[in-house]
Amino acid sequence: MTQTEPATIEKIREAITAKPDGILEMLAAEHAVPLRVVMDCLPGESVAIADGTRFVEVLGDIAEWGDITFICHSKDAVIEVSGPLPHGRIGHGMYNLQGGKSGLSGHLRPERCAAIYFVRRPFMGLETMSVQFFNAEGEAMFKIYVGRDEERRLRAGQVERFLRLQARLAGAGTH
Repeated sequence: MTQTEPATIEKIREAITAKPDGILEMLAAEHAVPLRVVMDCLPGESVAIADGTRFVEVLGDIAEWGDITFICHSKDAVIEVSGPLPHGRIGHGMYNLQGGKSGLSGHLRPERCAAIYFVRRPFMGLETMSVQFFNAEGEAMFKIYVGRDEERRLRAGQVERFLRLQARLAGAGTH
């Protein structure tokens, strides 16, 4: 990832302060920076970072959480899949999700993961908690959001798992 000018960083921070629940990918595009630069501008209490080498460990833990929302966000599409994250295993250089014939399945490249962000922030008027995986170029590989119950509240058991995993791998919540 390249170095970003201090003036750009300040503009991004100002934009986040003005609209804390804004779409971060739009800020990255507007300032022509990788999404990870924008993530690093979030308030310290909003983000904790773990090393990307913990990729398989994190996904294995999340596979025990129950229904989550898995998101891939590119310039051309935002794909969301809700349901449990399947367990996976390493084979042929990939982390292979064992989703079977229904639900989420696929093949992920763990060696491409440079950092894992534990993020707590508002979005569209609701508190969100997500685990976001970033490659060396500073772009999101994918994101996994804590699920919601019937009243649209974050699932308490998943919040507890998120916080425990964050504390174990990334510390108390600052970057």
